[in-house]
Amino acid sequence: MNTLGRSGVPVSPLAFGAAVIGNLFTEVGEEQAHEAVTAAWQHGIRYFDTAPHYGLGLSERRLGAALRERPRSQYTVSTKVGRRLEATDRGGDDLADGFAVPATHRRVWDFSADGVRRTLEASLDRLGLDRVDVVYLHDPDDHGEQAFREGYPALEKLRSEGVVGAIGAGMNQAEMLTRFVRDTDVDVVLCAGRYTLLDQRARAELLPAAVERGVSVVVGGAFNSGLLADPRPGATFDYAQAPAALLDRARRMQESAGRHGITLRAAALAFCAAHPAVASVLVGARSAAEVRDCAEQFATPVPAAFWQELRDTGLLPPEDPS
Repeated sequence: MNTLGRSGVPVSPLAFGAAVIGNLFTEVGEEQAHEAVTAAWQHGIRYFDTAPHYGLGLSERRLGAALRERPRSQYTVSTKVGRRLEATDRGGDDLADGFAVPATHRRVWDFSADGVRRTLEASLDRLGLDRVDVVYLHDPDDHGEQAFREGYPALEKLRSEGVVGAIGAGMNQAEMLTRFVRDTDVDVVLCAGRYTLLDQRARAELLPAAVERGVSVVVGGAFNSGLLADPRPGATFDYAQAPAALLDRARRMQESAGRHGITLRAAALAFCAAHPAVASVLVGARSAAEVRDCAEQFATPVPAAFWQELRDTGLLPPEDPS
């Protein structure tokens, strides 16, 4: 187990991302979702991440139900604030926001102190828990002023009161996360998709700043939404069809991995985990089989000769530390 910053909150090196069991893009049955969480536990995963945004609360409800019989002291749960859910009768589904669930609620951007507390209270109710271990400000990209002025101080107060153990921000970019690391006292940032074999924007400033400040980084999006899991025509990169140049790059990496007796999936996960700033790699899985595969790939040793080949062929920068 690793520890998030100076918080004392433990996380397993491989974490379970619960967005997919909130019916991300396609429906996942109740039993399948439960089995995925159970498989994660069986493979030693003890850090579970969710958010109200994921399936309009469905992810939180399913995660809480699946963990209910587990000893509370033996796992870490993170959720997020910034998107408050309000009941609505608009009908239809939520696919426009990426989730195959009925549109029973609408999301309201709210990084106010009151919004943070209300959102967290609702999350605890859905999870069936009296506390969560980590709370992130969720995607404050277009709400930076309120997030820094109101949302972050609210999280700091919750931490000082002992309501949560660690606080941070989670985003699909590196620039604002770097500001959180440098200008606040966060314990952790969750960086999705910006430190992978294909996108290393977090390398220049975020990761060095995190090391310098003693802030932990949780890396999500290790497969860039699919391309690094299975680089075939039509594969997605950041949830859109992968450009031809990136597809070619990923396929060359896959061929190199094969020459060294490993999979591209194993290399993608190992790359994220190798940086000293990274405390945990967060992977979404919608079935027990996907969880098992991720755990097996994560445990696969990646030969140093593979990384050297990527550097020699220009597929990784010469200074890459892997």
